[in-house]
Amino acid sequence: MSQNTMLWVGFHVLVGILLVLDLFVFNRKAHEITVREALKWTAFWVGLAGLFCAGIFYWGTPVMALEFATGYIIEESLSVDNLFVFLTIFSYFQVPSKYQHKVLFWGIIGALVLRASFILGGIVLIQQFHFIIYLFGGFLLFTGIKLAIQQEQKLEPEKNPVLKILRRSIGVSKYYYEDKFFIRKMGYTFATPLFVVLVLIETTDLLFAVDSIPAVLAVSTNPFIIYTSNIFAILGLRTLYFALAGLVNIFHYLNLGMSVILIFIGVKMMLSDIYKIPITVALGVIVGILVVSIAASLVLPKKEENVQE
Repeated sequence: MSQNTMLWVGFHVLVGILLVLDLFVFNRKAHEITVREALKWTAFWVGLAGLFCAGIFYWGTPVMALEFATGYIIEESLSVDNLFVFLTIFSYFQVPSKYQHKVLFWGIIGALVLRASFILGGIVLIQQFHFIIYLFGGFLLFTGIKLAIQQEQKLEPEKNPVLKILRRSIGVSKYYYEDKFFIRKMGYTFATPLFVVLVLIETTDLLFAVDSIPAVLAVSTNPFIIYTSNIFAILGLRTLYFALAGLVNIFHYLNLGMSVILIFIGVKMMLSDIYKIPITVALGVIVGILVVSIAASLVLPKKEENVQE
């Protein structure tokens, strides 16, 4: 077995063990995750990503470690938007808090496959058709500008085409049955609303990957670096959701910060053949944008709209 294969197998074994421990040991019984518990788990996943980065630095190269750190920060920051969408979906379907962790857990399993396909496909395209890098850069530039100027849009899960297809193809029960995704009644198998929510979470992650994967490809074309930084960010995002679910409105300038990050990365990709921005500079710029957007959100809190009768 080659060293490269061992790295891929070893990483998936590690993630598999952690996910099994997460679901069947630490969260064996469905319960509502408190902010304190979520913060502890968030610190654990961030610390684990840091150790993994240190391992890449020691056994790989400093450049690879910087690429991992930059990809991790990009993916984690761009995925913050997922928190708003998750919150909307869970609220819309009135998912009990104690069942939300299970939905996000199985959402990670789907993300492992979907993200791997996106990453490998993107790398192959860039290697075979170099001009694709300009299309990716232009797409990120357009997305960043659109994110900066667009008004807040109301999410309507009921209009999701995947949900419509799902309801036409299989029966969906009206009620939740504890944390079950499927039930069997009168000789027929029905999906529960919890499974519907899982499908929506998966499709949402797929849509966000369309933005985030090209952004990370601007940092590195090493499949292992891109994939592992993505997965570590997603693993941490699950617990970050429970930590920030009640605080998402505080950091109201994060959307603007993410739009600037996308614009910066888009420009970086489009200028890659003229001037290659050093990875240390790119990492500094991205971290700086995040710090400024968070600080601005705290210093300039969002004004509450006055409701006049």
